Amino acid sequence: MTNQAPVADLKARLSRYLRRVKSGHEVVVTERGLPVAKLVPLARGQQRAGRRARLARSGMLQPGRGRVSTVLRKPPQGKPTGSSVLTLLLAERKDGR
Repeated sequence: MTNQAPVADLKARLSRYLRRVKSGHEVVVTERGLPVAKLVPLARGQQRAGRRARLARSGMLQPGRGRVSTVLRKPPQGKPTGSSVLTLLLAERKDGR
């Protein structure tokens, strides 16, 4: 499904048009009634690869090398502590640690 968006309307309501594109629609941008550009959704693979590449470039993600060890795929043994990490952190802050 294709929607048309005049440049002025696109500038005023960009978020709305981006939601349409993310849901799979195409948006044709018009200027004085003539088409000048088209916004189309990225393929799923492009979206993921793009995000991973950005995170790796910024240093927030370090790509792995090889397979994940089976030890890391299993949950840790032992019984849960029963406290959330936030509760423990707040207790430490309160104690001045």
